[in-house]
Amino acid sequence: MYLLEEKIYFWLLCIIPVLVLLFIFLSYWRYRAQRKYAEKHMLSHLIPDRSWFKPILKLVTVSVGILFLVIALVNLKAGTKIETIKREGVDIVFAVDISKSMLAEDIAPSRLEKSQQLVTQIINNLASDRIGLIAYAGSAVPQLPITTDYSSAKMFLQSMNTDLVSSQGTAIAEAIQLAESYYSEDTEASKVLVIISDGEDHEGEALDYAEAAAENGIRIITIGVGTQKGGTIPIKRNGIVREFKKDKDGNTVITRLNSETLEEIASVGNGVYIDGTITASVIEKLKEELSGIDKVEFESQQYADFESQFQWFLGFGLFFLFLDIFYLEKKTAWLKKLNLFNE
Repeated sequence: MYLLEEKIYFWLLCIIPVLVLLFIFLSYWRYRAQRKYAEKHMLSHLIPDRSWFKPILKLVTVSVGILFLVIALVNLKAGTKIETIKREGVDIVFAVDISKSMLAEDIAPSRLEKSQQLVTQIINNLASDRIGLIAYAGSAVPQLPITTDYSSAKMFLQSMNTDLVSSQGTAIAEAIQLAESYYSEDTEASKVLVIISDGEDHEGEALDYAEAAAENGIRIITIGVGTQKGGTIPIKRNGIVREFKKDKDGNTVITRLNSETLEEIASVGNGVYIDGTITASVIEKLKEELSGIDKVEFESQQYADFESQFQWFLGFGLFFLFLDIFYLEKKTAWLKKLNLFNE
């Protein structure tokens, strides 16, 4: 089993195509400059020891070196065996609102991105709890079942967007109903549902479902994302705001945080409401709430003995970059005699 720890460093591979384009440009510029002084068939006589193959070899060597260094930064880890381990924790399901109103930018960078940041930081601060993931708008869709795989959870979380659910609206009730199906009936683990939303509920049945979920032992914690002042809903194309969402009368829609609804849901769900403006405050309050919940022991399987393999790739990367120093652009004497490349 292999694990890539810091995938963001793969973006550094963009350096390679940039080097290739720069090499092509410089080669063309040099060729044009040389043609000013001599015809093509005369260049081999004017610079007889110049190798036309060595620059390409140098480019390939540097590119391979960069590739290995990037893999070293990504920190490839290898797991050698599957091990059953025992953990103590609770089952937490995150229900994230992905309705169009979550595109409002009254809280930076936007309500949806703020929600993603909040859940990511919460996951980073969990120890041994199992987590699940739900996305909802006009309907609720499962994203990740109850698991201890935090990396997968964060990957699914970052892929959430408002186009994930075709029907628009905010069906908090349906998200609660779907969350109930996430928890195993025979588990003794405490059940927690964390709803992250701006509180706009277009179905109006959330309180009834929250009360029913509480009777089934599910504690509901709500996190409000947005402001009372509210904001417009931008409609973007290619990352550029083209217009703002309007109602049927042509008026620009202003969406506001409905904290009252979220507070009521948390109240009947035996939980608490948390203002999502300050990330550190959210994490602290959620930790405080989870600390008061009884944790049970459960078993999970995972790959054990993960060991970093970056040192191998770092060594190969430095070797190829060091090797490039010894490549001269003139022909090698003994290779010149063999004329392997017909130079």
